[in-house]
Amino acid sequence: MREQKQEPEYTNQARKFLRGLDELTERRIIDGIEKIPEGDITPYKSMPKFSRLRIGDFRIIYRWKNAEQILVFKIGSRGQIY
Repeated sequence: MREQKQEPEYTNQARKFLRGLDELTERRIIDGIEKIPEGDITPYKSMPKFSRLRIGDFRIIYRWKNAEQILVFKIGSRGQIY
């Protein structure tokens, strides 16, 4: 199992979504992302190289850039992601 050793990289969409959240929710999502590979993670079927992390009603779509860093591709509520 891979382990993150570098800070996650975020797309513009992911950064913009986080900025629009209240501080507590933003912190909860960032904490969940930083704990990857732990958490409720499944392969993202419509994009084979990506995975999905569930944090409450939010979904984070990400992929491993290399062995030590992830790219957070998209963050949204369940209805926005699927």
